[in-house]
Amino acid sequence: MKRKNMLAGLGLCLMLAIAGCGGNNTANTENAANSGNGAANATNAPASEAPAAQDSYKIAISQYVEHPSLDATREGFLAALKDAGLVEGENLTVDLQNAQADQSNNLAVAQKIAGDKNDLVLAIATPSAQAVVQEVDKNTPILFAAVTDPLDAKLVSDLAHPGGNVSGASDTNPESITRLMQFIAAQFPNVKKLGLIINEGEPNAVVMSGIAKEELDKHGIELVKAPITNTSEVKQAAESLVGRVDAFYITLDNSVVSGVDAIIQTANDNKIPFFSADRDTVEKGAFATVGFKYYDHGYQVGEMAVEVLKNGTSPGDMEVKMQEKLDLILNLKAAEAQGIEVTDAMKAEVSDTASSIIQ
Repeated sequence: MKRKNMLAGLGLCLMLAIAGCGGNNTANTENAANSGNGAANATNAPASEAPAAQDSYKIAISQYVEHPSLDATREGFLAALKDAGLVEGENLTVDLQNAQADQSNNLAVAQKIAGDKNDLVLAIATPSAQAVVQEVDKNTPILFAAVTDPLDAKLVSDLAHPGGNVSGASDTNPESITRLMQFIAAQFPNVKKLGLIINEGEPNAVVMSGIAKEELDKHGIELVKAPITNTSEVKQAAESLVGRVDAFYITLDNSVVSGVDAIIQTANDNKIPFFSADRDTVEKGAFATVGFKYYDHGYQVGEMAVEVLKNGTSPGDMEVKMQEKLDLILNLKAAEAQGIEVTDAMKAEVSDTASSIIQ
């Protein structure tokens, strides 16, 4: 993975995206790149023809795993369709498939979707998006959500002008990571080592940890990794960091987020501040993040889907989007459980105190 190239692409596209949640093996990544839907052929793929007026629509959703952020993404997506008059059970049929964080299931889900006729396919998380782009016909519109780095995942070759039949939204803004690391450095002077539970098989986690490390290095804080390969190892990884680090941190790492209850429990039992990369985990029991609501992220992609379904817009003509509105989010109950004194200086960094300070 070329992080410098990724960051350069982000800068050129006004920080449009880096992408969500998930990993894939090298073979799948290469297949995605060589697919008729991949970046290598994106600019040569024909734009989808504008659909004729329809009384009803059928869409398929491939979701990599169930956890609060991805579930909220799906709910926001469907809410946007409903607000535009596309209602499941009335004029909209939704085929929801969940891979349960298993790569074999993930590929099988994509192949099943490819064998059906859909007006649009939504892929939630990087592994789902890579498999869908690899398997689904290039004439079927594809949107992705909860993807950390669409360029590195080879879903598109240009964030501003994707081309082909693929577009969507990234769930990461590099500024959210650097701002959180700066908050830790400024407000937690006793944190000299930050423990990161991570599945390095998920490219998005690697990208985000690299950005975090770069900022932490500026403040003399060491990033200590506790690697896992699946969700069942999260508890042991968190416990292995006790006594070795001063705080916990996790990225948008599907395997880790799916087992986050164990991290929260370990943090609370040992009075260790716990920082996350997403709001949903803070609402669940981490102390702080700089982020946004995944429901809003999904709603944003849902609005893109409405353009595709009702107006015949080609995904290739739609820029890859991202969340620009970021805020520091604090959970005061989590602070108490983790032995954190929430100061006025911390609260002063929150812009929207009504919604971003969780009581």
